[in-house]
Amino acid sequence: MEIELNPAIYKLGNYEFSCPIELTTNAINGKWKVLILHRLSEKQCLRFSELKKEVENVSEKMLIQHLKELERDGLVSRKVYPVVPPKVEYSLTEKGKRFVPVIDVMRQFVKLFKK
Repeated sequence: MEIELNPAIYKLGNYEFSCPIELTTNAINGKWKVLILHRLSEKQCLRFSELKKEVENVSEKMLIQHLKELERDGLVSRKVYPVVPPKVEYSLTEKGKRFVPVIDVMRQFVKLFKK
């Protein structure tokens, strides 16, 4: 019987992790990422301006940064249309859709704190 010396490696963007929980927390790390994923899970796709309205109080800079990170990590897809003015739509990728059950559990968890 051979013993595996290297633990399973998980890849997210340019980073590798040996712990799946560490990868997950890294993927959703950031004040707005889970909320962005939540809003995209409710709709097929959203334009940047729509997403900015849906994610209240987020600055344009932070929304752009988090969307770039989510896209880099394969959770969000960005589609650019060659029109003037520019039209960009964001949607969940297949990997991003796999996170929706986690969001559903979070919706259930919050019920424990209802007054």
